[in-house]
Amino acid sequence: MIAKLKGLLDETGTDWAVIDVAGVGYLVHCSARTLAALGEVGEACTVYTDLQVSENDMRLLGFADAAERDWFRLLTQVQGVGSKVALAILSALSTGELQQACAQGDAAMVARANGVGPKLAGRIVNELKDRAGALPSSDGGVTVNSVNTPAVATASADAVSALENLGFKPAVAARAVALAQGELGEDAGESDLIRVALKRAAG
Repeated sequence: MIAKLKGLLDETGTDWAVIDVAGVGYLVHCSARTLAALGEVGEACTVYTDLQVSENDMRLLGFADAAERDWFRLLTQVQGVGSKVALAILSALSTGELQQACAQGDAAMVARANGVGPKLAGRIVNELKDRAGALPSSDGGVTVNSVNTPAVATASADAVSALENLGFKPAVAARAVALAQGELGEDAGESDLIRVALKRAAG
């Protein structure tokens, strides 16, 4: 199984990227946060991967770090959570925020992700609550780590929601907010995140 790709970022879309490894282009489906972390087209990048095979499809999922990949695998073990829903959750929440939400039983935070209703969010936090502390969380410029306060996590999620209400697609909104957070810092407020994210989303 392909566990990691290291090459050049060849092309990106709203929820995918093509990684050129020695002349071979690998299509990987990614969360908005991973896309933001990969950098610009033409730059060197590394993605951790997970290969999913079904009767009608074979899909390669890409992640900015091993922690996000571990959380993706954990999420997809929950009934009703497929790869698309798991990526939507990881686009809306950093692994630190997700870890915090599961540990505190905060289903409302998970329900902010596109396509996740209250019932499914409740199932996710209930099933993963006991395992949340066992997994590491990401720590970097485009993510919020697990030591942040709930207010910081809420500011990020509220900013994503605000952009979605303005008509931006969930993946675009999450990526723009992640970029804004990387620029402004982890303590940035909702209004500042929205202001900078709007520039990034429109750019």
